[in-house]
Amino acid sequence: MSSTNPKSYEPSSSRKVAFIGLGVMGYPMAGHLALAGHQVTAYNRSAAKSSAWAAEFKGQSAPTPRQAAAGADIVFCCVGNDDDLRSVVLGEDGALAGMKPGAIFVDHTTASADVARELSTAARAKGLQFIDAPVSGGQAGAQNGMLTVMCGGDATAFEAVKPTAMAFSRAFTLLGESGAGQLAKMVNQICIAGLVQGLSEAIAFGQKAGLDMAQVLDVIGKGAAQSWQMDNRGKTMVDGKFEFGFAVDWMRKDLGLVLDEGRRNGAKLPVTALVDQFYGDVQTMGGNRWDTSSLIKRLK
Repeated sequence: MSSTNPKSYEPSSSRKVAFIGLGVMGYPMAGHLALAGHQVTAYNRSAAKSSAWAAEFKGQSAPTPRQAAAGADIVFCCVGNDDDLRSVVLGEDGALAGMKPGAIFVDHTTASADVARELSTAARAKGLQFIDAPVSGGQAGAQNGMLTVMCGGDATAFEAVKPTAMAFSRAFTLLGESGAGQLAKMVNQICIAGLVQGLSEAIAFGQKAGLDMAQVLDVIGKGAAQSWQMDNRGKTMVDGKFEFGFAVDWMRKDLGLVLDEGRRNGAKLPVTALVDQFYGDVQTMGGNRWDTSSLIKRLK
């Protein structure tokens, strides 16, 4: 069964594109590109995954990032971290080595602002463009083609990419020069960390007080306490269910990027640093792959 749910696509001219990295996010994102009528060649570290994707979406697969990128107008990417990103972009078999002059690399990995600037410089040296474009919306957003995408880079390149990227996006926004997308994603993760901890404490408090927390959430969700986290995770937290996508291990990686950047730019992040430690407690409990709402487990 497809992991990509139907979406209404705006008519757009077909582009030749590549997609590098077919994880829980990349697989459906690449699928939306194919369903929108683009010619997609996929690369994944596990060749079996790219072959399965190509069979499902009637696309092509390639054995290296360089071969996937050959001839593409746009190369999209979504991998794990800075080192993974360098490994598929740089070097003899990296995407930059195969891209045609004027092509654009769009990176959806949540990575550091430093690596975004580094790879943008490497791309420009080859007559290419690089857009850092981390996403928010989780696995469900990728499957539904409704991701929020935060971009940094050249405005002309951004405008050239946007119509194609809207196949998997509900918002695709340029926020500044190279690195701005990654910095905006850090802001996003700071907000989420504090919200989930507050929601965890509220639910745990209400349960200790003997309240029907499902009912309480219905009531306060209509007032000033309302949030996406409350609407989408509140009742599953009450029920002790933590199988909803974005894992604790990934959040700790992201918060590590946030705290590193905070040390660099002098931002004070006391709550974020504390919640990062709380996620460490969840990992110690064996919750590495629980979703981020599992913060409540350490309060039980």
